[in-house]
Amino acid sequence: MEILEKIVSKNAIIGIIGLGYVGLPLAIEFVKAGFDVIGFDLDEKKVHMLSSGESYIKHIDITPLIPSTPPTTFTTLTTSKALKTSSFTPTSDFSKLSEADCIIICVPTPLNKYREPDMTFVFNTAETIAQYLKPGQLIVLESTTYPGTTDHDLRIILERSGLKAGLDFYLAFSPEREDPGNKEYTTSKIPKIVGGYTENCLKVAKTLYDQIMTHTVPVSSTRVAESVKLLENIYRAVNIALVNELKILFDRMGIDIWEVIEAAKTKPFGFQAFYPGPGLGGHCIPIDPFYLTWKAREYDFHTRFIELAGEINTSMPYYVVQKTIEALNARSKSINGANILILGLAYKKDIDDIRESPSFKLIELLEDKGAKVSYNDPYIQKIPKTRKYKIEKESIQLTPENLFHYDCVIIATDHSIYDPEFIVNNSKLIIDTRNLIKNAKTYSYKVVKA
Repeated sequence: MEILEKIVSKNAIIGIIGLGYVGLPLAIEFVKAGFDVIGFDLDEKKVHMLSSGESYIKHIDITPLIPSTPPTTFTTLTTSKALKTSSFTPTSDFSKLSEADCIIICVPTPLNKYREPDMTFVFNTAETIAQYLKPGQLIVLESTTYPGTTDHDLRIILERSGLKAGLDFYLAFSPEREDPGNKEYTTSKIPKIVGGYTENCLKVAKTLYDQIMTHTVPVSSTRVAESVKLLENIYRAVNIALVNELKILFDRMGIDIWEVIEAAKTKPFGFQAFYPGPGLGGHCIPIDPFYLTWKAREYDFHTRFIELAGEINTSMPYYVVQKTIEALNARSKSINGANILILGLAYKKDIDDIRESPSFKLIELLEDKGAKVSYNDPYIQKIPKTRKYKIEKESIQLTPENLFHYDCVIIATDHSIYDPEFIVNNSKLIIDTRNLIKNAKTYSYKVVKA
């Protein structure tokens, strides 16, 4: 197969659609491995920033994408002239898909308001690829989805080109396994699952990922590969829901769930620590399980564990708000008119990733109750518009005066930069959802775990 020779010799051109938290790290790895990469994105702002050598995701270092001798000018954002001296070309011109030998799809797969899969991005991307599809190309879907997406839905759209999957072009699924901010398990070090539509499809896709990954794991089909990603995130969602539920129970019993977990994880077998929080965040855990829930309906099957876990996890922001109301009431203060500061907008510590962050729901619920809400996040100076929320706020400075101004401080993200002692010494009341204040009992008069 000609494409195998091109891949092994690093002469294959890699096209990556979607330059976000998944696509951008992938582009970096292929460039580092010696491939020419064309990065596609509809967002002109992203294309412009990358063309200018800037990263719009703070924890992702795009240095490998920047040419050693940058072009003096960037005359256009929609052609491959940008970064022409580099192995990486960001563009919004999708006609250049015809130049790629391997095309990897890394677009969002959100849920709609009914918790059903919104496949708009994937299917629209497939229709665009079909316009430029040529014999011998490899198409890989990395976006998390339900079993059957690749070998049925995606294949049907691509075959409208007149070419047949497995005969004229190669088709595969390889789930992304990114963990934003994890410095130990970076893109190339995370084992890569690969499933092909046919045996040859698998061989080509595995060969591609073998060039950048320390370990690839071939499976028997695209449906198995799709199911692997769902299992991973359902496992986490269910276990997080378990500790979230126990947090509420143990709170009523006067038991610190964090102390319980720390003691339990000393067992060298049969236990893995999961931690409670103010709600689920990130693109994967709050969303992916419901892709299987939705698909299960076709088989007349009710996924009770998944749905129960979803109910518990989505209820956590309401629990935090209720604990805040109770804590304020105990101090003769109403939530209506209270000044509240949210510490942390990102869904996890030390990154600027706000996807599905529970902090947004906390702000919405608190403001619905009449509270005046501000936030601080050292990684997010201004709240960008999202598909769900349009909140116009800017991060305030974390000074002793500012902290003391607020009736209540809610710790929603435990960024390493947050100094527990500084926060305790300068705040009137703290609602700690992340166990940032380890010696909370010492400050029981002002620290409430939630």
